Amino acid sequence: MADITSELDALQQTIEQTAPGAIKQQIADSKSELARKFAPANAIQVGDQLPPFRLKDAVGVEQSSADLLAKQALVITFYRGEWCPFCNIALAGLQKYHAELKSKDANLVAITPELPNNTLTMTEKHELKFPVLTDLHNEYARQLGIVWKQPSSLRPVYEALGHDLQERNGDDSFEVPIPATLLVDRDGVVRNLFIEPDYYKRVDPKLVMGWVEAL
Repeated sequence: MADITSELDALQQTIEQTAPGAIKQQIADSKSELARKFAPANAIQVGDQLPPFRLKDAVGVEQSSADLLAKQALVITFYRGEWCPFCNIALAGLQKYHAELKSKDANLVAITPELPNNTLTMTEKHELKFPVLTDLHNEYARQLGIVWKQPSSLRPVYEALGHDLQERNGDDSFEVPIPATLLVDRDGVVRNLFIEPDYYKRVDPKLVMGWVEAL
């Protein structure tokens, strides 16, 4: 299976070549601000016990970390929303390894602040075979220390691109999770972790597969 790096690089190049200069500058400034402000030491760490969660999937069924970890390890990936093309590439990449992850006794779930009607769109549009859970108001991501309140300077950028986060997320906090992927063992301990404040970069699904194989 091909990795996602080439797709991410191609998307970044497209943005650089086609986006108006003012928008590119606002995005670059906001990414620099996040890189300065994000404190990895305040986020969840390898060796930590995963805080428990109970979150609803795309059709409103509640799923819990306890149930998901009852017999298998758990891969959790946080994404900003279906509106984010980098997130879509990342989730599609993990989807390609879903069957292999299951064969190695690992569940896979995605968590987003988007409301269930939008996670259903995500699931259907991208034909995802794993649960997509709604983290309302980023409350669970906040427990893990991976929430970013985006600067107001990005609001007109989102408006120009047609992204209404207030409608998608059910609040006007303008907060999103920092993209993160965790492997949690059956005892609920975080064994591997990828957190990257530069949301243009995502974990290689092959690396995640390697984490699971090493358990």
